Amino acid sequence: MAAQPLNPQGTVGIPLTRAIGDAFRKLNPRWMMHNPVMFVVEVGSVFTTLDAVRLLIEGKAGLFNFTLQIAIWLWLTVLFANFAEAIAEGRGRAQAQALRSTRTDTMASKIGADGTLTKVAGTELRKGDRVMIAAGEIVPSDGIIIEGAASIDESAITGESAPVIRAAGGDTNTVTGGTRVLSDQITVEITANPGETFLDRMISLIEGAARQKTPNEIALAILLAGLTLIFVVVVLTIEPFAVFSGNTVSVTILIALLVCLIPTTIGGLMSAIGISGMNRLLKKNVLAMSGRAIEAAGDVNVILLDKTGTLTIGNRMATEFIPMEGVDERELGEMALLSSLSDETPEGRSIVALARDRFGFETTERDLVGANFHEFSAQTQMSGIDMDSRQIRKGSSKAVPAFVEECGGTVPTKQLDEVVTRIGKLGGTPLVVAEGRRTLGVIYLKDVVKPGISERLSSLRAAGIRTVMITGDNPITAETIAKEVGVDEFLAQATPETKLGYIQKEQAEGYLVGMVGDGTNDAPALAQADVAVAMNSGTQAAREAGNMVDLDSNPTKLLDIVEIGKQILITRGAMTTFSVANDVAKYFAIIPAMFVVVFPGLQALNVMHLTSPESAVLSAVIFNAIIIPLLIPLALRGVRYKPVGAATILRNNLFIYGLGGLVLPFVGIKLIDLLVTALHLVSLHA
Repeated sequence: MAAQPLNPQGTVGIPLTRAIGDAFRKLNPRWMMHNPVMFVVEVGSVFTTLDAVRLLIEGKAGLFNFTLQIAIWLWLTVLFANFAEAIAEGRGRAQAQALRSTRTDTMASKIGADGTLTKVAGTELRKGDRVMIAAGEIVPSDGIIIEGAASIDESAITGESAPVIRAAGGDTNTVTGGTRVLSDQITVEITANPGETFLDRMISLIEGAARQKTPNEIALAILLAGLTLIFVVVVLTIEPFAVFSGNTVSVTILIALLVCLIPTTIGGLMSAIGISGMNRLLKKNVLAMSGRAIEAAGDVNVILLDKTGTLTIGNRMATEFIPMEGVDERELGEMALLSSLSDETPEGRSIVALARDRFGFETTERDLVGANFHEFSAQTQMSGIDMDSRQIRKGSSKAVPAFVEECGGTVPTKQLDEVVTRIGKLGGTPLVVAEGRRTLGVIYLKDVVKPGISERLSSLRAAGIRTVMITGDNPITAETIAKEVGVDEFLAQATPETKLGYIQKEQAEGYLVGMVGDGTNDAPALAQADVAVAMNSGTQAAREAGNMVDLDSNPTKLLDIVEIGKQILITRGAMTTFSVANDVAKYFAIIPAMFVVVFPGLQALNVMHLTSPESAVLSAVIFNAIIIPLLIPLALRGVRYKPVGAATILRNNLFIYGLGGLVLPFVGIKLIDLLVTALHLVSLHA
């Protein structure tokens, strides 16, 4: 059963009242200084408000009305930007609340130095303490099983209802605080102090307490701050030019002009874009330890994919019946079905399914009254059925021929060996079928490629990402599977050392590398990779080495993570393009209208023919404010990602968001100007 998102309700119904309240609380200058663009807008809002108060005191009603409207819309611009960030944070907060609700104050049976058990609160446990957990009890904290095995319900963390088996030793020995033991009894060594557990770190990261700006965000913030500083200088020079030309420009109009020219759109939405990216990963049940990891996923050039479970299903499936000479394929299929009816393994069920699909057999276990079924065992390496003095067996290429010889039969060794060898070279598993003294043929079990995986790899290739298959198979087998799957390269007979060496080699050539791992032997490579996705079902070492954790333990999530990372970068680029194009359009809206009387030559640039300088300024300020909430859904959802090259993405962004950013303000400001004039919001001589 597929896992459900951490909190499906929380990601949709964010309380608007809470977000509105947060938008006002974020007006604190100490908070606003983290966003230089919006901080400049807030400072401008304060000055225009003070200017409106001055005009009210002086009794200049017309100018007061105009200045007050400018001040209101400037404050709304700041509030809309804060609201966008609050909405994005609210989604994460709802998900964090869902996780927090899973934490309970549990009692634990702590094992003393003398072996005695003492009941203590889970919050009193420290790293290194040992506890005994019986069936029905909650795991009090993160730890490693040092004795026993148990079935664990991890649905509180992953949303997956199916229990998992955790046992001492191996790669499935970790348990997470807040999960429940369903069966048996285990002894656990605690690996985290209070406040440092996996659940605590998840909540902290989701709420943004540990979120830091990514390198791209920092670079963009510096660029926006630089543009803002340039426009501040430009606007400050307008007043001397106006005085020289015999005209005067009020402080309010200068501030309004500055706000319209600086990149407020991307400045107001930048934080929301980054936060919503982490939220989209959470909806996939992937926890990113930092925004840097998500950003790296968008820039990744090479991804390492494990063959089993990622590119292939993992369970071997029957794909072909290969009869021996003189044996009909239908007879082989019937004997394979009869010998597999009681086999509940995925392989056994696939044999039954293949026989029924190919030959239409309808025999079931209930039809074989009095038959004696033999289950597969490690000792016999065979399974089968005895019925009506017939002995039908299927099993390994060694066990079944030995059974035939025991029954007095002769094995067609040469033909059988050829078939078995050919299947082995193809990376498959041969199962030999026999009835008494007759060797009937071979069942070809194949690790089947996951449906749609080749198409997904092709889309990654189209986006310029090279895929590398990692497998423990020999080079011949690896090459065969690599061709079928469609990866660009393969790493055969991979060891922890070869994985680490391959990643280091790629990074030395300037590439960013992503990979998935779950075992302790994957930890060195995970620690080295730029995007390292650890499986939640994996070892503690793997989870600590990775910069992302997949709660569903689904290796193919790496492909989704790469797409989300690229979507974040594309969205940020699209919003930046739109914002800069907006500024250019607003420049042509305001400057000609302000100075066309003094400088008639500017009439050539006055393409919109706005009613008056005052209506032009007010219309531009209104458009500048309302465009932010209109783009909030796009910022939260992200621009749709298509697997194409960087040049195509750039061309599409320039056409859609660049050209759109130029055209939309002309249309929007003109319509707002008509509405402002019709409502008499400003007089011609304000």
